Amino acid sequence: MQKRNAIKALVMAAVLGVGVGTAAAQTKLKWAHVYETSEPYHTESVWAAEEIKKRSNGKFDIQVFPASSLGKETDINQGLTLGTVDMIISGPSFAARTYPRLGIAYYPFIFRDGDHLLAYAKSPVFQSMVDEFRAKSGIQITAYTYYGARHTTSQKVFKDCAGMKGLKIRVPDVPAYTATPRACGANPTPIAFSEVYLALQNGTVEAQENPLTTIEAKKFFEVQKAIMLTGHIVDGLTTQIAPHVWNKLSAAERTMFTEVTREAAARATAKIKERESKLADVFRSKGLQVVDVDRESFRSAVLKNVPLDSMGFTRADYDAIQAAK
Repeated sequence: MQKRNAIKALVMAAVLGVGVGTAAAQTKLKWAHVYETSEPYHTESVWAAEEIKKRSNGKFDIQVFPASSLGKETDINQGLTLGTVDMIISGPSFAARTYPRLGIAYYPFIFRDGDHLLAYAKSPVFQSMVDEFRAKSGIQITAYTYYGARHTTSQKVFKDCAGMKGLKIRVPDVPAYTATPRACGANPTPIAFSEVYLALQNGTVEAQENPLTTIEAKKFFEVQKAIMLTGHIVDGLTTQIAPHVWNKLSAAERTMFTEVTREAAARATAKIKERESKLADVFRSKGLQVVDVDRESFRSAVLKNVPLDSMGFTRADYDAIQAAK
């Protein structure tokens, strides 16, 4: 009886012009990131997942996994090549472990502001990096989202680079993030993003650096006394698609994934910019000191103590980025 039913199903599939197993033809994808569900990186990823499902007539069913639920940032980046995740949002500093040229975006003070970073994301120099990264890793970068200017929170107040000396500060486990603290004589300490609040709370470190929107979302302001507006890195996040997914997409599907993720990135960017502009006053109202620092003292220290070539970056890329408009 079971055999007869199976044969009947095969015949019906042939009559209808569909392949065997069409019921399972829907492609389920895992999209991972380390950000909170309240943040635009998550809400706009959920929007993009729904939009891709709609535009593909249900072919792609994407579930978004927030807040390090599928692993720390290092884990989800590795997951793209291991096949444990299909899409991620992540800073390209992690991709720079495979393709170091991407890491120049984290060289302190390389971007004037968020608009400059977004101009870079559309520039020929960035496109060449995307192409070379895909050639090396198989991973496709489809979109760039503004993450914010990174500022420093601390238990002690300082106003210039010299005031940072000896400060034990948490940074991501990526060399470019250590450049400013090292240049100023601080003690940069890599700690996973999901563990930063506890590390600040128990005194493992006394400071950290992140955009104002992240300081709010992760509630770092609850365990810090002051925010120094160092703005040392203008940061962004990339949307990346695993090779085992990208290589199976048709040309039309690749275009659709790219368009939707870029639209989601633009939506998230607008929300981040809008919120970022208000947060200094919000933090002041919560009793934190918000300090305007001598940014030139930090910039000059970086150029002197951690020059471009010491980090493996080229003047040609630096100049091309400076020219992006």
